[in-house]
Amino acid sequence: MCRHLGYIGPPVRVGEMLTLGSHSLRTQSWAPKDMRRGGTINADGFGVAWWHTAQDVVTVSRYRNAAPIWTDPAVEEVLPQLESSAMLGAVRSATVGMPVERSACAPFTRDRWAFSHNGVVPDWRRTLTAVAAEFALIAAELGAEELFTAARLLEAESATDTATLWVLLCDLLATTSPDGEWSAAPAALRLLVSAILDRAPEARLNFLLCDGAQLWATTCHHSLSALVTDSFAILSSEPFDDDPRWQSIPDRSLVTARPGALSVDALL
Repeated sequence: MCRHLGYIGPPVRVGEMLTLGSHSLRTQSWAPKDMRRGGTINADGFGVAWWHTAQDVVTVSRYRNAAPIWTDPAVEEVLPQLESSAMLGAVRSATVGMPVERSACAPFTRDRWAFSHNGVVPDWRRTLTAVAAEFALIAAELGAEELFTAARLLEAESATDTATLWVLLCDLLATTSPDGEWSAAPAALRLLVSAILDRAPEARLNFLLCDGAQLWATTCHHSLSALVTDSFAILSSEPFDDDPRWQSIPDRSLVTARPGALSVDALL
């Protein structure tokens, strides 16, 4: 069901973060330890996003490939030449019936945001269309009728649950409710997970979101671990080494992480 990794801290080589440790993200693509019946390998593509600042403007770039991560020489020959203080990487195990293509690979990006999803939404077309319809009613009351429409859902990069989830999450992040909550990342993640589980209780919804300065994640069925120190913060589907400071995150949690700070709250 995919593996992902997010990092915030001192500048690192982007490619090296994909191969760091004895159980690196790249290793997890063929030898994951905790897929929880979500498949056996993650060979249907990979991607990585990283952040950079120019003239005080923070932007995010990405690299994606639909081939297995271990077949791409860019991981060791090109990506290590890039340095960033934030990165988000993901390896993919495609759900049966969903396309194996570059546009289906996380991370998905927009503005300063990058997003990955480890899991699956059952009957995703019906489920996410219903979620969008619910959100559209609320958005209309806020004068944001252009959000959460069928046309917006068609903007998804690929015909997959994750790409469509990203469209919904972007609209949530762009919408401010009267209490100011929707546009906050934790509230947006919590609202999206809750709306999906109301319609598809078996959905697996481990989300990972980053804006270049902070990481947010949800755990809903799949595994997640955190390694946070005063200088850096890492969230990963599985620990990539034997550092005893790794913390296992409980199921149904909402996580916020940055250097020196880790918050784990109830998701629902």
